[in-house]
Amino acid sequence: MRSVRTAPPPVTRDSPPPGPGSLTPVQRRLGRDWRLAALFLTPTAVLVGALVLVPIIQSMITSTTERHGADSVFVGLANYRSLAGDGQFRTGVVNSFVFTAYAEVFKVVLGLAAALLLHRLRRGRALLTGLLLVPWVVPTVVTAFSWRALLDPIFGSVNTLLTDSGIGPLLASVHLIDAWPAGWLSDPSLAMPSVILVNVWKGVPFFTVCFLAGLKSIPAEQYEAATIDGASPLQQFTHVTLPGLRHVITVTVTLSSIWTFNNFDLIWLLTQGGPGEVTAPYVLVAYSKAILQLQYGAGAAVTLVMLPIIAGLVFVLVRLLREDRIPRVPRTALKPLPWIVTAVVTGLLFWASPEIFWKAAVVLAVILLIAAAVGRVVAALGASGGRRASSIVSGIGSGVALAGLLAFVLGPMYWIFVTAFKSETQVVMRDNDLWPTPWTLEQFGALFTNQPFGRWYVNTIMVSAASTVVALLCAALAGYALARLRFRGAQGFTVTVLLTYVMPGALLFIPLYQLLIGARLTDSLWSLVVTYPTFTLPFATWLLTGYFASIPIDLEEAALVDGSTRVQAFRRVVLPLAKPGLLAVALFTLTNAWNEFLFAFVFITKDEYKTLPVGMQSMIAGDVVPQGQLAAASLLVSIPVVIMYAFGQRFLTEGLTAGAVKG
Repeated sequence: MRSVRTAPPPVTRDSPPPGPGSLTPVQRRLGRDWRLAALFLTPTAVLVGALVLVPIIQSMITSTTERHGADSVFVGLANYRSLAGDGQFRTGVVNSFVFTAYAEVFKVVLGLAAALLLHRLRRGRALLTGLLLVPWVVPTVVTAFSWRALLDPIFGSVNTLLTDSGIGPLLASVHLIDAWPAGWLSDPSLAMPSVILVNVWKGVPFFTVCFLAGLKSIPAEQYEAATIDGASPLQQFTHVTLPGLRHVITVTVTLSSIWTFNNFDLIWLLTQGGPGEVTAPYVLVAYSKAILQLQYGAGAAVTLVMLPIIAGLVFVLVRLLREDRIPRVPRTALKPLPWIVTAVVTGLLFWASPEIFWKAAVVLAVILLIAAAVGRVVAALGASGGRRASSIVSGIGSGVALAGLLAFVLGPMYWIFVTAFKSETQVVMRDNDLWPTPWTLEQFGALFTNQPFGRWYVNTIMVSAASTVVALLCAALAGYALARLRFRGAQGFTVTVLLTYVMPGALLFIPLYQLLIGARLTDSLWSLVVTYPTFTLPFATWLLTGYFASIPIDLEEAALVDGSTRVQAFRRVVLPLAKPGLLAVALFTLTNAWNEFLFAFVFITKDEYKTLPVGMQSMIAGDVVPQGQLAAASLLVSIPVVIMYAFGQRFLTEGLTAGAVKG
């Protein structure tokens, strides 16, 4: 199909290239659409290069230096050699591995269970999915505060509820807990499992949404064929569901593993790495050396020595996202690999944390046995002809499982809600712990009177809005160029964007901090506006590239035939069709900027420039925790993003399905 004389024939990755005679020598070398591609990609290339690639190179240079007074002295690889005998560093690496491995296992199990339960629902699915998204949406500082309060050994509701129900003493009697009442975050044997629990609570919604999108893409005909062949529910799950979700599960776990391995804010806000160093990840070790001790070279070495692990995960992710473009390895060659990886990880976990290993195995076994028992009963009733009884048992089992899941997900948020409306006397005396008596706005008044909370709120809105606008504008141009235009280097640019997307803030905060000091931008909102694109822009570009590629090319070609230029077709045809993807990107980038802690914590020290997460953390002075004011602040911080996700949930799922999940 050809265009009118004023526009060249459209060429995309989805259409065959034109004949060599229609191309100029420059176009043959650089690609037919290289001019427009250069125009569309320049903003993203400049920002990614200046804020990610250059800082990483600077970090490599810094890691070869050592600070002596005001001067930096070249020491070669001395910083790396010293890590071999650094016990704090070794402990941090082991902690990061243990934290990540256990968290991913339970997020997969619970996320898959939640997705299967929601997928079977005929009514109320959207409402329940929205409720399950709450932990993922709320800022990390809200998550940490609520769980710190709930897990408090003296005043926390978790110990009270477990004692009253008899579950707590039972856990102690079977030695899952050493003593009762439990000091969840202060006991060295319980601190890491408690931090893992909180990470699982926050991460399960992401897994649920991704798995739910994957389940929707599995053809119903496969289940019908399996049913006709007499397959049981367990066999259908094993031979239809899991193979259908293999790609989604692997991509989701890989992405989540990168994020979890480099987690800083949740652990810092919960335990600050304690008690002792039992929960301190390697990122906290880098922060301590670079920011607290001002040894930038040693801190940079800590982050860069982890780069091979991250690079390995990124390599797997890139191959997964491009697996339809590369020759497939025969399935017989891949079959032993998952079992080998599982065996290696299991052995390492047993070596690194034998106490946690057997406790986690018991909990996981109980969950799987309950699910298997319910499935066996349902299958037996169905086989015996009792379809009604089978349906009733299945419905009751699903209802109980959903109720338990919702209680786990919404319990901390309910506690925040009721605490925000308690009087200070009721908070201190713990009268009617689960219900305000009377309801009062005292905590909200104290929050705005005693803290510059309004200033923090305005700062967060300004920074989040600015970073979202930058991400949308640049990502829309770059995503379209990577999905539609033909030019040399497109694959390389795509891989670079993906690499910068998964590049953790732990690798960037030290060189960015040095850069901001040199530019005299620390302790200003500009420091956040400038640096937030490091994590918002690459993700937005990656997701929109997948979404633009899913839009039929025929509509764009029709616009070109009617006389539109490529830019006009992009603006009038492609962008309106990409609204779900654009809204999904806006939700993700706005939420990430709203919740961001590490950069704001490192770059901002003055109260008037703090954002909400850092400001709320500064309200805690030693052992003095204003629980009522923090609950009121948590409620006010969470309401905007919860409302946005409530209205944009449909676009989020559609954007994930067409963009991130399908790669």
